[in-house]
Amino acid sequence: MSIEIIDYSDELKEYIKTLNYEWLEEHFYVEEGDEISLSNPKEHILDKGGFIFYARYNNEIVGTASLLKKTDEVFELGKMAVAKNAQGLGIGKILMDHCLTFAKENQIKKLILYSNTKLETAIHLYHKYGFVEVEMEQGIYARGNIKMEKTL
Repeated sequence: MSIEIIDYSDELKEYIKTLNYEWLEEHFYVEEGDEISLSNPKEHILDKGGFIFYARYNNEIVGTASLLKKTDEVFELGKMAVAKNAQGLGIGKILMDHCLTFAKENQIKKLILYSNTKLETAIHLYHKYGFVEVEMEQGIYARGNIKMEKTL
């Protein structure tokens, strides 16, 4: 099994939206902020200093993750999704490994993330990678009820 992590390109623009929508619609709902950022990822993520990665398996884009710039040293791990037909292949772990390695190589000091405690598999993965729960600000994401961070 060969899973390759590749960087965002304009030809792959729609995948961040379709993969995240599939996940959001299954577990929650699409918020206005999701619609805006996922429809214009270059403007709302890349042009603000962030990064978008895709997982390719059998020549198909099956996963995505982003690092959203908050400050020069703090980025949010977000917009992570794996296609339903590719779940169970370890793609989430591969994306996580890539994001952590990329962050360290680029002198990012801390990663934060927002999630929901009903997503037990995701929360377990974050704990496994050393993320710890911290106090969450109000009004960031309507569906989020947990904030975690990892110092690199």
